Amino acid sequence: MKQSGNKWRKSLISVCVMSVVATASWAQSLIWLGTLGGSYSEALGVSADGSVVVGISRDAAGQNRAFRWTLSGGIQDLGTLPGNSGAWAVSADGGVVVGAALTDGNWRAFRWTVAGGMQNLGTLGGNFSEAYSVSANGSAVVGRSRNADGRVLAFRWTAAGGMQNLGTLGGSESAAYGISTDGNVVVGVASTGGNWRAFRWTAGGGMQDLGTLLGFSSSEAHGVSADGSVVVGWARSGEQDRAFRWTAAGGMQDLGTLGGNSYAYGVSADGRAVVGLSINTAGQQCAFRWTAARGIEDLNRTYASLLTNGSRLGAAYAISHDGRYIVGQGYNAATRRSEAFLLDTGFPLRGDVSRDGCIDDADLLRVLFEFGGRGYRNEDINWDGVVDDADLLEVLFNFGSGC
Repeated sequence: MKQSGNKWRKSLISVCVMSVVATASWAQSLIWLGTLGGSYSEALGVSADGSVVVGISRDAAGQNRAFRWTLSGGIQDLGTLPGNSGAWAVSADGGVVVGAALTDGNWRAFRWTVAGGMQNLGTLGGNFSEAYSVSANGSAVVGRSRNADGRVLAFRWTAAGGMQNLGTLGGSESAAYGISTDGNVVVGVASTGGNWRAFRWTAGGGMQDLGTLLGFSSSEAHGVSADGSVVVGWARSGEQDRAFRWTAAGGMQDLGTLGGNSYAYGVSADGRAVVGLSINTAGQQCAFRWTAARGIEDLNRTYASLLTNGSRLGAAYAISHDGRYIVGQGYNAATRRSEAFLLDTGFPLRGDVSRDGCIDDADLLRVLFEFGGRGYRNEDINWDGVVDDADLLEVLFNFGSGC
């Protein structure tokens, strides 16, 4: 299985060129999450409200450990099965964490909860599995696993159905890296005709080849919007890699670079904001965000006022459902180490359903019109799967903010 899909990042991030730009009027902040006692950490997943972050950190003994961070509790070691471990994703409410841990010398996908701890999800019959993403309510998990024939294949796991093989695109291997909020759409990469192709899977339609960018030979998908309609990842041609955003109507769109190669890892629930990293021809790595309005932007430039001299944001691996919070890895000059970060962009404001920067009648009416509806959407402000009193109160408590 190609290693570009594996999110273990161990190289020290190079300095990005930064310049101060105008900042927005809403509050913004950058929190370095620290480590478990070692020299390294990276954040790979964030809850809907930005209150919980998960990832990988080296401990004082030099072992990699899955972590879960909260503002009140700091960085917490989630343990192992037992051996090295890493957390790749977290449910919308922050209560379910998925990843992989070593046990008996082999990797096993896990699902962690506060009450139950780390649960081994098993395999497809072989000796290996890793979990990369989880549905919003924590019930469905996706990743890759080796089967009894030794092939590594994409899987979707549920408590009721266990680990399901999602198949391939006619080749021998596949991996699932992203899942929609309701757990019904899965994206990833599969081999076909000697190349790798991004796929979109549904129970009814099976595995769909998303193609690749014009002039490129392969592709892989890593993130998907709430309803499964927007897919992000990257395409490859030789040594050239380019981030993409795919929709059924528009196909695969090249998101550009900050010079050199680019890779998209995460997308907001509505599909409007994409995050990832870009590496220029000199090997300098920078975290980026892409939107239709602003194109691809270096987060070091946009949020330069939050960075102390020498600090930098090297990679953005995940973005919260509403697009406000971004997590990843950078260099913290104060501690002189590569560290996980949580960036609060300040936008949208809590309760700003329309994403126009003002919480007003339009937001209130949208929640009222959708009241009682099920399914994850912007009106479901707390991302619990239903538009209810809690969402209405969020608008009322914040009414008039930003206007």
